[in-house]
Amino acid sequence: MSDTRSPDSFTFAMGEFDATFPLDRSYAKNHMWAQRRDGSVWRFGLSAYAVRLLQDVYFLDWEVDLNAPIAHRQMIGAIESKKAESDLYSPIAGSLIAINQAVLSDPALINADTYESGWLIEIRSDDVVLEDALPTGLLTTDEYKTHLEGAWVIAQRTIKGQANN
Repeated sequence: MSDTRSPDSFTFAMGEFDATFPLDRSYAKNHMWAQRRDGSVWRFGLSAYAVRLLQDVYFLDWEVDLNAPIAHRQMIGAIESKKAESDLYSPIAGSLIAINQAVLSDPALINADTYESGWLIEIRSDDVVLEDALPTGLLTTDEYKTHLEGAWVIAQRTIKGQANN
């Protein structure tokens, strides 16, 4: 595991591959990044860790309609890739206010531009938070880095188990 920091990101070693994470984001335990857009509106996408494990995302589907209320950890959609199929869960409670139509049309954007044009959704948080505070469910970059270390141990066991089958 390496943790090299540049002024604007940190890198986490995933075996022979590195995943890079911008420091201007918050993160969720379900490996989504979060970026405050305006007040209580947050934009979400998959972190480099999730994208690396999924590899080649080719299908994305949403189960929740725009402006619908959603609970923290509520199933909101599904994603399929070369390596896995997975449900997607809301990283915070609030209302779904935007879905990135470009990613629905071309899910490969998630792989190509994870932290910019590959964003997934925007949620208006139910939490009343101060400017520097985070809604319930989000982690600082340091908290996420600690979470990654534990998640990577479990992922390696899973990968090795799959390789032995």
